[in-house]
Amino acid sequence: MRFEFKIKNSGSRLKLPQRRLRALFAFCGFLGLWACAKAPAAPIEPSVRILRVVPESDLENLDPISTTADITRHHGYMIYDTLFGTDESGQISPQMVNTFEHSADMKTWTFTLRDGLEFHDGSPVTSEDVIASLQRWGQRDTMGQILLSFLKPGGWIVVNAKTFRMEFLRPYSLVLESLGKPGAYVPFIMPQRVASTPANEQITDLTGSGPFIFRKEERIHGSRVVYVRNARYRPRAEPASGTAGGKVVKVDRVEWIIIRDSQTQANALAAGEVDMIIAPAFEMNSSLQSNPNIQMVLDNPLGRRFHMRFNHLQPPFDNVKVRQAAMAAMNQLAFLQTQIGKPELYRTCFSIYTCKTPYATAYGMDFIASPDLKRAQQMLIESGYKGTPVVLLRQTDVANENRLADVARQLLTQAGFTVNVQSMDWKTLVSRRSNRKGWNLFISSGPSVSYMSPLSSNIFSAACEKAWVGWPCDKELEMERLNFALASTAKERAAIADRVQARAMSVGTHVPLGEYVIKVAARKNIAGFVTGYFTVFWNLEKH
Repeated sequence: MRFEFKIKNSGSRLKLPQRRLRALFAFCGFLGLWACAKAPAAPIEPSVRILRVVPESDLENLDPISTTADITRHHGYMIYDTLFGTDESGQISPQMVNTFEHSADMKTWTFTLRDGLEFHDGSPVTSEDVIASLQRWGQRDTMGQILLSFLKPGGWIVVNAKTFRMEFLRPYSLVLESLGKPGAYVPFIMPQRVASTPANEQITDLTGSGPFIFRKEERIHGSRVVYVRNARYRPRAEPASGTAGGKVVKVDRVEWIIIRDSQTQANALAAGEVDMIIAPAFEMNSSLQSNPNIQMVLDNPLGRRFHMRFNHLQPPFDNVKVRQAAMAAMNQLAFLQTQIGKPELYRTCFSIYTCKTPYATAYGMDFIASPDLKRAQQMLIESGYKGTPVVLLRQTDVANENRLADVARQLLTQAGFTVNVQSMDWKTLVSRRSNRKGWNLFISSGPSVSYMSPLSSNIFSAACEKAWVGWPCDKELEMERLNFALASTAKERAAIADRVQARAMSVGTHVPLGEYVIKVAARKNIAGFVTGYFTVFWNLEKH
């Protein structure tokens, strides 16, 4: 499948052992069906349609502009809306926008919101809300930073309550790609009073305008997150596809049930205590697939990517030669075989861009594509490395990533590094990595749609203090990314994308570690899955 961005205007049941159930009750309730004494659940009418879902991790951070964590982005899509969406083929279409136009020189863009847009508190969505939201988003997101840098002083123009204009200093053709990007950070629209929160602070008001409403009072940390249908939401008329089209909610309530153990997740799904597991552990696939009451759904055929990230500010990886030695030791196949194990679910990809998409190329990837421990050992000696311990952050509770750090430790040790592995849950790792001191490496993943161009992911940025965690700093790489934004032809952009890749690998922004797909496990009475880039909860039905 070839993805190009185009613009369009307008059974048998398994029962849990009683001993296990009693143990889970003791930890404040099993599967979120029983709440702990401090937070008793309100009675729910039997007629209420409830979709119970096991997400990939617990929801810790509620602000999708403050973290790139997948679970927070998914939370964002539940309660917020976007100006544009991206369908499963990469086509960008209006979502909150009704009509838009741009001047012939691409310097002036005018947008009009569609009728009936309301926030959850009943107030209308206005141009002021949109502008404030985009200004906050633009301080964090790599595409947003470039978009803001091209705007004229005073370039945000409120025409009226539903129409706004953007005026640029120079022609800019990537406006819609920026406003419709589905990967973090997503330009979600919030009320102006919320979007006025400084970009480096987390919001506390969770008022959105999306298809679901967050029930803060029903949230139980480590156990349950609750959303209810926004009865006043007006979906678009087009069929749902990716993050585009009509977000029609067909259940009354969605409960994210936090279950950390992969076997317990599978048992709960088989018993019908939950309806879906978003990211079942790979080793569970065979048993889940053999259950006649369970379906395995590939709703993200483009898949996901693993990557390793360096902290450029702390020794020894403040030395580019040490980073390059570590990169030379990494072996994609070792990571994929160890973590996933099933060849039909993974592939090596020796490009910083998602394979089988327009900018994917092997240019400048020689020592990534051909890992060599002996070469890595020699490079490390030549770098002057003196045995400084490398702090490798290892997360323990996301089943489909918890073996990656073990592979990295082995390869780095074989290359001559002294490695200190520090284990923690995912939310702690996300917190730790935001600190500039105290760590050197971590391994994570993201949806492949986020890595399709030099501007689409913050992982490519080398904007120093404005860069994503790890904070690489390289003027040449940033200039090439700026050139990509200014390029006017596909041929010119492809050539620049090659140079961005070569420079990113020379600088050592990160190490791509291969691509893979995850199939959602769901009871067979669940239908309406939307094909796109991650699991969404509109359009889903429970029969």
